[in-house]
Amino acid sequence: MNPAQRSLPDAPGGWRRVAVLGVLGVFALAITARAFQLQILSNDAYSKKGDNQYVRMQQMRAHRGAVRDRNGEPLALSAPVVSITAEPEKLLAATGTHAALASLLQESPAALVTRVTKLRKQGQIYLKHYLTPEEGVQIAALKVPGIGVEPNYRRFYPAGEVAAHVVGFLDFEGNAATGVERSADERLAGMPGKRRVIRDNKKRIVEDPTELTPAQPGDDVEVTLDLRLQYLAYRELKAAVAENRAKGGLIVLVDPRSGDILALASQPGFNPNRSDVRDPEAMRNRAVAMTFEPGSTVKPLLIAQALETGAIRPDYTVDTGNGFLKVADVNVRDVHAAGVVDLATLLAKSSNVGAVHIGQKMGTESIWNGYTKFGFGDKVGSGLPGEERTVLRDYHRWRASDTVTASYGYSFTANALQLVRAYCALANDGLMPAISILKRDSAVPPQRVVSAHTAQLVRGLLEGVIVKGGSGTKAAVAGYRVAGKTGTVKKNGKGGYIKGAYQSTFVGMMPAENPSLVALVMIDEPGNGDYYGGAVSAPVFGHVMAGAARLLQIKPDELPPLPEPTPVIPPVPTQRVDIGMPIARAQP
Repeated sequence: MNPAQRSLPDAPGGWRRVAVLGVLGVFALAITARAFQLQILSNDAYSKKGDNQYVRMQQMRAHRGAVRDRNGEPLALSAPVVSITAEPEKLLAATGTHAALASLLQESPAALVTRVTKLRKQGQIYLKHYLTPEEGVQIAALKVPGIGVEPNYRRFYPAGEVAAHVVGFLDFEGNAATGVERSADERLAGMPGKRRVIRDNKKRIVEDPTELTPAQPGDDVEVTLDLRLQYLAYRELKAAVAENRAKGGLIVLVDPRSGDILALASQPGFNPNRSDVRDPEAMRNRAVAMTFEPGSTVKPLLIAQALETGAIRPDYTVDTGNGFLKVADVNVRDVHAAGVVDLATLLAKSSNVGAVHIGQKMGTESIWNGYTKFGFGDKVGSGLPGEERTVLRDYHRWRASDTVTASYGYSFTANALQLVRAYCALANDGLMPAISILKRDSAVPPQRVVSAHTAQLVRGLLEGVIVKGGSGTKAAVAGYRVAGKTGTVKKNGKGGYIKGAYQSTFVGMMPAENPSLVALVMIDEPGNGDYYGGAVSAPVFGHVMAGAARLLQIKPDELPPLPEPTPVIPPVPTQRVDIGMPIARAQP
């Protein structure tokens, strides 16, 4: 066969062409299926993922409620303000607007450009906070590229440092930091609103669909303070701390029937309107966060428990000897030897030896039970945050020396609110009220601590502390009977008692017969020579109570007796007086 006539093989690539076209067809089908899945079946999921990259829910801050005193006076208010934002690149490019914008921002154009240039890599920056809405309108009217005006609120505190430790403040980001602002934050804050905005990759808002959820404003909160009394208490405390060159101090004034805190101040103080000055020591509310050994101020409570349990009788007397006693390796001393004393003299002279004798008659468990009933060891729950834990160990863990020292106010700690609450029980005929800084819709039932008879008897004993010969004469208030007790304790530190450092206290009530007010004053580390509570804290109590009596129009209970009236005898006339009418004469 001729080779030319032999059959030729298939054209090269014919089968391969079919194979390639088949593979391409499969790929095309897969791509089409994937596109169908992405565009149709999974469209919602991927759209949501894309929105999460560029769509944001922006919170719109709610108007914060006001804080007011018991008479409606404002202590904290929110005022509308604006913040100025900028997109650095756009603003820097608009060179012709810098001078006008800088003028409204109250800075030089050069300073503005320098500041923005340092932050040009950021998508959006804040140029200035807390401008008035009117200033915001003026800046918006300039129509500067990249400039935005955001509405906001700023917190103002009309009473300034006078009520700072009670009201507290908001930090720069608007979060509640201290005081009632923090404890009542949920009520004050309200519910923020929301709007859906679209941002670019530099976090700039490129579209504002204005889908709004309206903000719900917060509620006003009323506290129990009386701003008039608060000014009075703060003024007297600040003056006393300065006069005595003390480290600090505190004062609490309470209505013993309701438990309402009418005034509460602490030193050193701070101005909540100044966000640039925030000293942690000055912001510390010593009335709540400071604990101390109460010292001699617990002696009336010890005596009340002893009388209540029958350990002693009202006519009890004790021989304090030369003012020295050694018990369980504890050397107990009195400032002045008093010899044989009754209960009134024991309190008036503040005899530690006498208190230890009573404590020994009572026993460890009874002492502990008495202090527990008066609220020591438990939190007060006043509505003020930051209450420090106090220490009253279980009596099973007491040593013999603890029983001795606890009789005159050592070996356990208290805070000012606990101590003033205990004295409210004496003032309120044995019923201890729940202490609060927040106005309550309904009264909280008080707790029975001792009988009315015992409370009245101890109040009568405490009047002897104020009269001549007592340790608290400087707490006297003209026209009123005052009952109270001084206390002076060594200050305890991390390594034990601090040499030469004392805490001077006076706590009392007025009028003694039926008290309307109970107050506690404590001066921390007085450094001007005197450090006894009767010399340092009692005068502050007297000044504040005298002013409070006038403001609240408390009826005096010890006015001096009126002098006997001198009879007025009209003089016998020496001549006839013509009264302008004839005198009828009797006919014979």
